[in-house]
Amino acid sequence: MANVIVIGAQWGDEGKGKIVDLLTEYAEMVVRFQGGHNAGHTLVVAGKKYILHLVPSGIVRPGKLCLIGNGVVLDPVALLEEIQALAELGIVVSGSNLKISALTNLIMPYHRELDIAREKRKGKGKIGTTGRGIGPAYEDKIARRGIRMDDLFNRQMFEDKLRENVAYHNFMLENFYQSPTFSFETLRDDYLRMGETLLPFVDDVVGLLDDFSRANRPILFEGAQGSMLDVDHGTYPFVTSSSTIAGGACTGAGIGPTHIHAVLGVVKAYTTRVGSGPFPTELTDTVGEHLSRVGCEFGATTGRPRRCGWFDVVVARHAARVNGLTGLVVTKLDVLDGLDTVKLCVAYHRNGRQLDSMPANPSILDMCEPVYEEMPGWSASTAHARQFDQLPQAAQNYMRRLETLSGVPVDILSVGPDREQTIILKNPFQG
Repeated sequence: MANVIVIGAQWGDEGKGKIVDLLTEYAEMVVRFQGGHNAGHTLVVAGKKYILHLVPSGIVRPGKLCLIGNGVVLDPVALLEEIQALAELGIVVSGSNLKISALTNLIMPYHRELDIAREKRKGKGKIGTTGRGIGPAYEDKIARRGIRMDDLFNRQMFEDKLRENVAYHNFMLENFYQSPTFSFETLRDDYLRMGETLLPFVDDVVGLLDDFSRANRPILFEGAQGSMLDVDHGTYPFVTSSSTIAGGACTGAGIGPTHIHAVLGVVKAYTTRVGSGPFPTELTDTVGEHLSRVGCEFGATTGRPRRCGWFDVVVARHAARVNGLTGLVVTKLDVLDGLDTVKLCVAYHRNGRQLDSMPANPSILDMCEPVYEEMPGWSASTAHARQFDQLPQAAQNYMRRLETLSGVPVDILSVGPDREQTIILKNPFQG
């Protein structure tokens, strides 16, 4: 049986949650391997909406084991709130269906305060973070002063690390940012108490992954954000603080690349971006307004409106390269219904030269003009199609052209938010 990675192949918000939920039918384990509660995955099952931030999207299917890997930065407060919200929707989350790596780094309140203070100080040059403390938590991890989940169960070690961190970050907050500081005693007591609640969830994720792989039990790896937000290969510095590409699944969960059999890149039939940073195909006209309104383009985590534009083939090609994509998943095709024409950005124009691939330095994207290929649109609805040949001919042509230009086959096509509104051309778990 296959092990499959599902990642975003644009700037995030591509609809990965629905696809992970759909494919979890064929997997026994679902693993989240990077990011934090800055992610937002929305699922619609039988008309009921579930918005997830930390808990893997496989949680809504009974009998599946969900894992949070060491590559995630975890806010215990946010996780416990999410578990409670799921319980209110009838989904019971316990140590039997959710496991957290003992090596997962924790987000602390001073990380959130630092995140907000930095963005405020940057003013118009801000990155556009969610203010959840993600970046500062990853910084502490790389600086080797991070507090990990396992530290909560060794009181002396936890107190020693926390005392040093509080002193360090309070100094910066007070003297550089003129922001509120934090009490060591309050944080100690709060986190030790949450540790007692979370203890039943903590496990050896690497060992569990190895056990499943050796037994040929299928595993699904769920990415957060998108490839263009990758800290190395995205539009730096307007990126997130983790590795959002497929390779991040190996380091962020603890599994070797030889155990991965397929990598699916999820893209919208158009393109969106939240926050600051270059966006060559951004539309500010009536078509952009149509995409935003019909696509309900607001962030699941922040509620911020998403910037909208035409599909960018250059971005898709870049994602195919850095992830080794074996297939594409195209979502929200139905949002294009009713448009007279649709466009694909096939290249960029800069200083009289045409660029067919992502510049080595993506920061110059602000100086690039999109080169478009225009195709006829379609007036008939795609929302009721359950097979590819049931789509309007113009929509079929658009999908085939997207496939040809990106160099990656379209394996799955989504024509609406519900689980049933999906056309599966190739199931990665079935070869």
